[in-house]
Amino acid sequence: MTFSVLSLFSGAGGLDYGFRSSGYNLSCMVEMDKWACETLRLNENCRILQSDIHKITSDELGYADVLIGGPPCQPFSKSAYWVLGDTKRLEDPRADTLTAFLRVLKDIRPKVFLLENVVGLKFKGKDEGFKLLENTVKKINSDVGTNYSFNWKVLNSADYGVPQSRERVFIVGSKDGRVFNFPEPTHGDLKSKSIDLFEKKILPHITAWDAIGDIEIEEDRNGGQITGKWGDLLPSIPEGKNYLWHTDRGEGLPLFGWRRKYWSFLLKLAKNRPSWTIQSQPGASIGPFHWRNRKLSTKEMCRLQTFPEGIKIAGSNVEIQRQLGNAVPSLLAEVLATEIRQQLLDSPLNRKEYKLAIKPAIFTPEPEKTKKVPSKYLPLVGVHSPHPGTGKGNIAQKTTNNKLQKSMK
Repeated sequence: MTFSVLSLFSGAGGLDYGFRSSGYNLSCMVEMDKWACETLRLNENCRILQSDIHKITSDELGYADVLIGGPPCQPFSKSAYWVLGDTKRLEDPRADTLTAFLRVLKDIRPKVFLLENVVGLKFKGKDEGFKLLENTVKKINSDVGTNYSFNWKVLNSADYGVPQSRERVFIVGSKDGRVFNFPEPTHGDLKSKSIDLFEKKILPHITAWDAIGDIEIEEDRNGGQITGKWGDLLPSIPEGKNYLWHTDRGEGLPLFGWRRKYWSFLLKLAKNRPSWTIQSQPGASIGPFHWRNRKLSTKEMCRLQTFPEGIKIAGSNVEIQRQLGNAVPSLLAEVLATEIRQQLLDSPLNRKEYKLAIKPAIFTPEPEKTKKVPSKYLPLVGVHSPHPGTGKGNIAQKTTNNKLQKSMK
């Protein structure tokens, strides 16, 4: 049986490719970004509406069996908390994407909805957005007579066969009140003490090498060398490490203060582990970078996001990075879509494996050798103070001082 899907905030289509791989029919996709819409048009044949969701009526969207979407919610991001210690959250107009999703849910009343968002949405004591969603779903049930359930869980994509560690909150609801049981992890770090070695269902994590190890020659434009002030320092950092290697708590030279930079600063992939999270706005020195000390190519990022082979991404290098960095790994979406069919739509798929699954490589090569720190960085060797803590760094202090100055005027 085929079920129709309405996709809001579609981006580059990460969620959508997963649902399509599970036999769903994409009836309509809504996205306001020009380049993301170009990407969707290159890969999908369904109706694509390039517009702000607030400007589209629910009647224009039409009915669908399943409503899916990942409303962009920068006010709830982890990086905002780390830099500033707090954010405006619901007071920030960018949080209106949550209410837009809920408005469509109330109007079209699909059989099932799935909403994806950043982990910050569920931070303890900072979960206003999450409570808004939960309470509004209850009000929708009261207003229009539905019985939507509200099931949520934080999932790490690497635990479901994706070659990338990426945590996100997923919320799934069924119109008839059925409880959705999120699938148990199928993959894990078998060296972790939290993994039962006798649990036969747990497979080793799919690694970066499994996903992109066969990509030797970069045929596209997005896999170039690293430039900027710190590009020449990357070869001195081992696989799987970042700038913390060169602090007084690392094993390199004390060039930086502990936690004075973003975690992704000079971060390098390790062949024998899943990739770190692909960033949407990385900057010149923000990884993850390839173990051969270069940027990841478009093809490599698509593999790490488990997009279907042959997917095309429109736009400049910056636009490509942003689209892929914001996407949901398609394999994780396929896992959830398959479970939704079985648990909530009474239409299980007779499959032994997922279409977007990546098979492990036969062997993994040894880590690349590191190089000496170039002489131009040696003057930085010395004592560097560690980061003072959340919300106490330079940016946060400047923001606080600016607020005080404005209040005194």
